Amino acid sequence: MNFARPDRFAPEEWEARVQLAAAYRIFDHLGWTELIYNHISLRVPGEAQHYLINPFGLHYSEVCASNLVKVDLAGKVVGHSDWPINPAGITFHGAIHATLPGAHAVMHLHTTATQAVCCLKDGLSFTNFYAAQLYGKVAYHDFEGITVHADEGERILRSAEGRSVLLLRNHGPVTIGETLPQALLLMWTVNRACEVQLAMQGKGEAIPISRAVLEKCVADALQFNPKYGAGQDSFAALQRLVDRKDPSYRM
Repeated sequence: MNFARPDRFAPEEWEARVQLAAAYRIFDHLGWTELIYNHISLRVPGEAQHYLINPFGLHYSEVCASNLVKVDLAGKVVGHSDWPINPAGITFHGAIHATLPGAHAVMHLHTTATQAVCCLKDGLSFTNFYAAQLYGKVAYHDFEGITVHADEGERILRSAEGRSVLLLRNHGPVTIGETLPQALLLMWTVNRACEVQLAMQGKGEAIPISRAVLEKCVADALQFNPKYGAGQDSFAALQRLVDRKDPSYRM
C-alpha cells in the first residue's frame, strides 16, 4: 500500500492530514462513529484561515488523509474535493477556529453517555474521578435545534466562555484543544465521566467532592497540559492500534 505524500500537499499539511485521519479512525475504533455525522476539525499548519474536516457522506472508517476537505473560515471548500461538507459542522467549527487563537482542534460527537448527560437539567456532576479533572473546564449552550444556522456559531462561542469543554444541551459535547491529542484526551475524559455518572444514577446518593479537592484534581491533571505532552502518548498508543487494524487512513 502506497502512503507517499501526494505532490499537491505541502509536507506540513500532509502531516496534519494523516494525524486527523488517524483521529477519525480512532473514533471509529472506540465506537464513537455516528453513521456519517459529527466532526473533528484541525487547523492547517501555517494557514490560520484554513482547517480540515471530514467529507460529508463517508463513514469514519473511510476517511483518509487525501479525502479530508480543506475549507476556509467561511466554510468554502479550498482546492478540489470529491465530497461536500456538512453545514452542521461548519456552523461552530468555523466560528471556533476563526475566533479562538488556541483552538487548533475541535471535536464533536454523540455517544449515548455524553448525549444523555447533556440532556440532564443539572448536566455533568463533578462526583467521579474523571469529572473531577474537568472541574472549571465545562461550559453549556442551550439547544437551538440542528446547528446549521451561521448565527448560532457566535452564540456557541459566547456560551463556551473560552473553556475547553462545551456541553451542547440536549445534543452532545464539544472539546477544543491546542492540539489534536489534547482535544481527544479531553473528549475521552468527558465520555468516561458521563459513563460513570450514568452508571451511578439510581444506585444511591453520590458522595460529594469538595471544591478544594476538585481544584487539586484539576491542578494535578497534568495530562492535559502541553508541557507534559497534552495526550500525545495516549494518541500515539491509539494510533498504533488503528495502524495494526487498517493503516489505509494514511493514503
